[in-house]
Amino acid sequence: MNQEEPLWEVFIRSKQGLEHKHAGSLHAADAQMAIENARDVYTRRMEGVSIWVVESKYIHATNPDESESLFDPANDKVYRHPTFYNLPDELKYM
Repeated sequence: MNQEEPLWEVFIRSKQGLEHKHAGSLHAADAQMAIENARDVYTRRMEGVSIWVVESKYIHATNPDESESLFDPANDKVYRHPTFYNLPDELKYM
């Protein structure tokens, strides 16, 4: 493996209609090679129907240290939480 090859994040969809899930990472020279390597590494037993690869440098993520300030504004919107509503006794499985 050439150390200059970019890192790719691999997402696999296991069945039609389901979401893609992160399967892991790998190094590859380009997107086509990343897809082929992902197929060989992550779907050896026919586990997938679709593969997505994204070069890691294009993924932007939140900083866990800043999660409180980022997600705190949602806490003051109690109407978004199902516990805010009174449900009739007839509803047993909600």
